[in-house]
Amino acid sequence: MAKTPTPHIGAQYGEIAETVIMAGDPLRVKLMAEKFLENPVQFNNVRNMLGYTGTYNGKRVSVMGHGMGIPSIGIYTYELFNFYDVKTIVRVGSAGSMHPDLHIGDLMIAMGACTDSNYGSQYEMPGTYAPIADFSLLRQAVESAERFGYPYRVGNVLSSDIFYSANPHNDKWMAMGVQAVEMEAAALYMNAAYAGKRALVICTISDHLLTGEVTTAEERQNNFTHMMDVAFSLI
Repeated sequence: MAKTPTPHIGAQYGEIAETVIMAGDPLRVKLMAEKFLENPVQFNNVRNMLGYTGTYNGKRVSVMGHGMGIPSIGIYTYELFNFYDVKTIVRVGSAGSMHPDLHIGDLMIAMGACTDSNYGSQYEMPGTYAPIADFSLLRQAVESAERFGYPYRVGNVLSSDIFYSANPHNDKWMAMGVQAVEMEAAALYMNAAYAGKRALVICTISDHLLTGEVTTAEERQNNFTHMMDVAFSLI
């Protein structure tokens, strides 16, 4: 086990639970700590990437931010998996719909993650690796969404490196059945696979590429709690 704290996480080994629920926005993490955790203790504020450990229904769990994009989540989840011996990471975040039946506020549970990123090149695979979720987590999440009565879809997402694209090719991704776009799932799934750990991404649809519907930053931060309900049901 490598020495902790790490360059990006100020916690000592043992201060982070084996299961971590992560979000890109540190303020969303603070909301999760206040809403779901009993007796939360802050373990990280390096770069304002907040992290807390507490209990949920008597079980120890941590919540932490991962920032925006594959390079950022790649760093944080690598350190969690490999330096803090975290076993499971569930990302909750926002995504843009690329499917006519996936609406604002619906959940997108990412079974797989395509990407335009070069992140996977580090593994020097003799082909194209397909990053996928842990099936046990995926199955539990689907069962929870149905139990809660939350609208959801399961399928492939695109983890894009580019938010403002000069030449978007959304039609080509949609032609291959990709249902939503976000910016982190592929790296999380690759890190989990390489470390032999578990991961799942649950997103709330915040905007729609086909209809032009959008939500505000405040709405995304404070109102997208259904995905949190599902994520915490996995604990």
